[in-house]
Amino acid sequence: MASTSGPPLWQQLQGAAGVVRQVRQGVSGSAAIESVAAPLRAGVQALAFHAWRNLGRAMALRDQLVQRAPPALTDALLCVTLALLWDPKEALYDEFTLVNQAVEALKRTPSSRAHANFVNACLRRYLRERDALNALTDADPQARWNHPAWWIQRLQIEYPNDWQSLLEAANAHAPMTLRVNLRRCSVAAYLEKLLEAGIQARVGQGAVLVLTQPVPVARLPGFAQGLVAVQDAAAQWAAPLLLEGLGDRPRILDACAAPGGKTAHLLEMSDASILAIDKDAERLQKIHDNLTRLGLRAEVLQGDAGRPQDWWNGQLFDGILLDAPCTASGIVRRHPDIRWLRREEDVSQLARLQAQILCALWPLLRPGGRMVYCTCSLFSAEGTGQVDDFLRGHSDALTLPAPGQLLPGSRAAGLYDNPHHDHDGFFYALLEKRAV
Repeated sequence: MASTSGPPLWQQLQGAAGVVRQVRQGVSGSAAIESVAAPLRAGVQALAFHAWRNLGRAMALRDQLVQRAPPALTDALLCVTLALLWDPKEALYDEFTLVNQAVEALKRTPSSRAHANFVNACLRRYLRERDALNALTDADPQARWNHPAWWIQRLQIEYPNDWQSLLEAANAHAPMTLRVNLRRCSVAAYLEKLLEAGIQARVGQGAVLVLTQPVPVARLPGFAQGLVAVQDAAAQWAAPLLLEGLGDRPRILDACAAPGGKTAHLLEMSDASILAIDKDAERLQKIHDNLTRLGLRAEVLQGDAGRPQDWWNGQLFDGILLDAPCTASGIVRRHPDIRWLRREEDVSQLARLQAQILCALWPLLRPGGRMVYCTCSLFSAEGTGQVDDFLRGHSDALTLPAPGQLLPGSRAAGLYDNPHHDHDGFFYALLEKRAV
């Protein structure tokens, strides 16, 4: 059971319901949680993450309990509470305490106060009939897998042998993975620092260290001094993949670069001259902050990767890293709100945006230069399908060996094979520009 210290549970439930409601309205979970008052943020995030991982079941149970959904905020709190109640094996709080505190949260919310008795009756009925109501929802795929129906169907089509394991993996907790700044510390030396601090970790490939248990970054030795960064193992393959074969001091464009993890990794591994761009001014500041902490320098500009005419000076690049905007369907275990934030039409819309950016950036690459195209997606329209379409329209492009589609928690093939990797879902293609 969760600790009773800190802000009262009713207040945390209020916050979690507000965050879940915002995601339903199209706000990212990260942004919604960031807007929560600091003393409440950790508790609200824990409740919201649990709710998102169980929201399909909660909505199906809600439908069994009510004839029509109540107003948005009340409905969000009802669903959050059902998500916390439905599986006693994963209980965070005593069930009667949870129900009482959910009702208290509604009583203390002026716009929802009138629905407190209604929700109280729904929740107490659920506790009386839990086994029967759970059984009624077992046949609902959205309840069984806690993903939208369209998402489940897409994975069934694209991964007929793996769709179940992918959905199960998406509800698991991702490991905390580090990237050692090799300009300042070796992997072995940093592992020793971790062990001295009482933090257990295992060594992966390259600069990867995977913690046995997550810890706050403030506990990481030398974090503030730039010895280490937090970055998923699959995301750490972008830099070595692009740098291989580019020679000394290459000129590199990191498009869509925020928050700057891959920019930093490129600089940690090479003496490259890097232009990092992103069109979001607020996210651009995160690139500056990360590079400053790590003791690295790059040229950082605000710019739309799809409109190079607005920022490009005409000098060709030796390498381009395009970590394209995508559905983020491969990092759902790390960001469980994404499955409820995305809509089915987003896949095709983002695929069109990716194609537009790819075509816009290709002329900026010198003959013989290389581009890494990657997304943190599982959907083929954003991976193999995207690259195949690009190759059909560009006779001067050829593909080089690359990891291709990586599945969450899986082992990559060939050079990247490592039994200690437990990574997010990613897609990687490496393109070389031929002289024609």
